[in-house]
Amino acid sequence: MRALVTGGAGFIGSHLCDRLLAEGHHVICVDNLITGNRANVAHLEGRPDFEFVHHDVTEPFDAEADLVFHLASPASPPGYLQHPLKTALTNAFGGYYTLEIAKRRGARYLLASTSEAYGDPLEHPQRETYWGHVNPNGVRSCYDESKRFAESITLIYHRQDGLDARIIRIFNTYGPRSDPNDGRIVPNFVTQALAGQPITVFGSGQQTRSLCYVSDLVDGIMRAMFRPHTAGEVYNLGNPDEHTVLDYAHIIKRLSGSTSEIVHLDPPGHRVTDDPTRRRPDITKARERLGWQPTVDLETGLRETIDWFRLTFSR
Repeated sequence: MRALVTGGAGFIGSHLCDRLLAEGHHVICVDNLITGNRANVAHLEGRPDFEFVHHDVTEPFDAEADLVFHLASPASPPGYLQHPLKTALTNAFGGYYTLEIAKRRGARYLLASTSEAYGDPLEHPQRETYWGHVNPNGVRSCYDESKRFAESITLIYHRQDGLDARIIRIFNTYGPRSDPNDGRIVPNFVTQALAGQPITVFGSGQQTRSLCYVSDLVDGIMRAMFRPHTAGEVYNLGNPDEHTVLDYAHIIKRLSGSTSEIVHLDPPGHRVTDDPTRRRPDITKARERLGWQPTVDLETGLRETIDWFRLTFSR
């Protein structure tokens, strides 16, 4: 089948392109490289079953596709805080244009939404039925609210036009090809540990995150798209194994063999505005409907990630 992957040169998108090609599909990778990296798909270029299209999905476009995966969007705080309007429009207009492509082509559609749709949650862990606790006017709203809007129009197309569409909400994901400068805890801590710099933990470090290895996430994406009876549904995809940020700092320091000191800093104001203090998915629905759950344990995934960063920095 012909698969359109927007944001295909991004961290998650590039791994999805790999998986689709491995399963015999033709991939059309669309990315404007605002936060994506052409190097993430350099190993695929020149293949007859892979196309790279440099395009901004906030502008109209078309593609001959049987499958549409809409992943395009800055996804880390530095990315969407630097490009707030572009982020909002990528999810709003990009969502609309990709939905129109799927409608014209009779394609299956998958929207990559986010756990940020829950905001700073009052429910823990978060289930798909939870409506969220989101600040519609805060600095993160360019991302949170545009993803919620993209979810809304995706299900409008499903209900109104019968589009074969589903939504996944991605929780914190890590692995090779992470952007070293994306501001999230694994790239930050690994980069600091390998450089022998202080590992900086904002605040007490008792805020929590649940980290999913990228290959597990891609497997969930594939199941959501290809399993029968998934249209019109929303699925949490993430790892419910919850740890504090301070725990992650100690684990990464140990696995990297670093002598770095772990230091606590006062959080910058813009970083903590609406930043969730706890984050953990309830993946019961994905287990029951998709037969999916993470299989890569934390230490294995972190070792793979640290090795990739070490190799990248040595080049």
